[in-house]
Amino acid sequence: MTATLSPAEIVVCPLERLIPGRGVAALLPDGRQIAVYLLDDGSVHALCNIDPIARAAVMSRGLVGDRAGVPVAISPIGKQAYALEDGRGIDDESHGLSVFPARVVDGTVLVSTEAAIRHQGRRIAA
Repeated sequence: MTATLSPAEIVVCPLERLIPGRGVAALLPDGRQIAVYLLDDGSVHALCNIDPIARAAVMSRGLVGDRAGVPVAISPIGKQAYALEDGRGIDDESHGLSVFPARVVDGTVLVSTEAAIRHQGRRIAA
C-alpha cells in the first residue's frame, strides 16, 4: 500500500531512518525548517527547527526527554525545553515552537506543511 498524501503534507523519510530520542531536520517546500522526532513509544512529532531564543536552526540537534511526564525537545544551546505535543515553553512560557502534525503511513513519515498549533500573543518560531 502506498501512503496517500494530503495536499498539505510532505514525505520526510522512511520511519526506519529515525532513531528514537534523536531529532532530524527537514525542509518544507516554502523554506521553513522543521525538527522531526521519534519517541521510544513509536510516536512521531514535528516542531519548528528554529530555537526561539537563540534564533538558530538547532532544535533537531537537541535532546529529547520529559519534564514531569511531559515529552519535550530540549534546545542544545540554552537547554530550554518545549513540549512536543503543543510546543509550549516549559521553562519560559513566553516562548514556544509551532507544532506540525506528523504521522506514519506504511513505514513512511509524513508531516503537514501547515502548523497545527501556534502560540497566539507569544514569541514563537515559525
